[in-house]
Amino acid sequence: MLSYENYENEPIKKGLYDKITDIRTICSNTADLNIMEVEISGVKCAVVTIEAMLLTLSISQEMFGYLMNFNVRNCDADGVFKFLTEQSLLSTERKTVYTYGELLRLAFSGFGVVLVDGIEKGVAFGVQGYDKRSVTEPTNDINVKGSKEGFIEVVRTNISLVRRKLKTAALRFEMLQVGEKSKTDVVIAYIAGRARQDYVDEVRKKLKGIKLDTVLTSGYISAFLEQDKKSIFSSVFQTERPDVFCAKLNEGRVGILIEGTPFALLCPSIFTENFATIDDYVSKPFYATYIRLLKYLCFFVTIAIPGIYVALATYHPETFSHNLLLNLVASEEATPYPLYVEVFIMMIFYEIMREAGIRLPRAVGGAVSIVGGLIIGDAAVKSGLVSGAILIVIGITATASFVVPSINEQTTILRLAFILAGGISGLFGIGLATTFVIFNVCSMDDFGVPYTAPISPFTKRAFFHSMGRADFKKLEKETSDISRLNGAGR
Repeated sequence: MLSYENYENEPIKKGLYDKITDIRTICSNTADLNIMEVEISGVKCAVVTIEAMLLTLSISQEMFGYLMNFNVRNCDADGVFKFLTEQSLLSTERKTVYTYGELLRLAFSGFGVVLVDGIEKGVAFGVQGYDKRSVTEPTNDINVKGSKEGFIEVVRTNISLVRRKLKTAALRFEMLQVGEKSKTDVVIAYIAGRARQDYVDEVRKKLKGIKLDTVLTSGYISAFLEQDKKSIFSSVFQTERPDVFCAKLNEGRVGILIEGTPFALLCPSIFTENFATIDDYVSKPFYATYIRLLKYLCFFVTIAIPGIYVALATYHPETFSHNLLLNLVASEEATPYPLYVEVFIMMIFYEIMREAGIRLPRAVGGAVSIVGGLIIGDAAVKSGLVSGAILIVIGITATASFVVPSINEQTTILRLAFILAGGISGLFGIGLATTFVIFNVCSMDDFGVPYTAPISPFTKRAFFHSMGRADFKKLEKETSDISRLNGAGR
């Protein structure tokens, strides 16, 4: 007996009522299932749709009206099916389905499926029209002078955003269904001739090997694309900007678009691209170079400065000037905890405020920062729980962390680790933590491209491009290729 567990590969039956019974049995007659029986040119047929997944006006005026006007004397089931598959243009998408798995997957995606009595297959027409968020400005990848378009949750709309920017026949899209239960549409995007075929094959193989029941966001998939699961940083780059996505495809990368999430994935990825933005290619080269170097400095500040301050103040006070050291000693005398404990607690408190500001409604989120930063911070200093110097260090660190938001998760954990290392072993602990991070990053090597490229292995031309930006007159003579960053393109 058919059920929701064993219908995937079951062929569609011949009799119309058998088909309808099977579909209702598989779906347990769910409330949003619509099956409309109708006669087309004297032949019994049925149209299967899912409520709120299609454009009602379009299907009523175009599809239903066209079907009802089809009238041929002595027409049989084969004639009606031939009309549906060969002699009509009811929509821009038309697919023939042979199993109940195909039929229901397309119906749940917004297709209208026509079944004909006596025919052991059906015809699905694309009449999608479900509610969706309009194309708006990205929420995370903010720019000043670039495009204001961002990906949305509908994968077909995201495909169109990419196609509008890359009007080339070399652009390829491959659609897969991932998730045993969700059947989420996942699209592999690449430019033929730029992306290496083994990259595409590897991504396709990994996506087909995912055995999750549901895939609801990009995080479900990125974990399967990474080869080194123990690394701190991610070898899969995420973006919600179509222009960034297209630029990475042009460098030979493989992109993944996922139904239900506005974030696209790109692989392989390298560390230095976290410091580049689309605004770099709008500004003058000298200013873009300055901003990019500033981002590298901010990355160092946000992970290392609190730990270095703790290490110097605790174990190496001779590094401070006499007057500054006296001020630090005076401010720390009244505090009840060791210096590294104070910094660690205040950093945790900052993370609490930041997370609260993100999760709360926007109208309230700003108030959390004001209350936490001004009222609570000032009260903590006056009560003697922490020193004023610590608040300055925390403030500088927190501000620097906003400059490179794409690796905020990694910098948050590394910052806490450096604080503990500096508090326990001083600069020796900072050195050990730095060595661990370097070894961990250098071990990442996905798709044959080291994560530390073009620094290690060193590629001269790409290194200078990662540190700054050349003039477009020079860039037009060069072709960026991610596959060359393995030491061979020096």
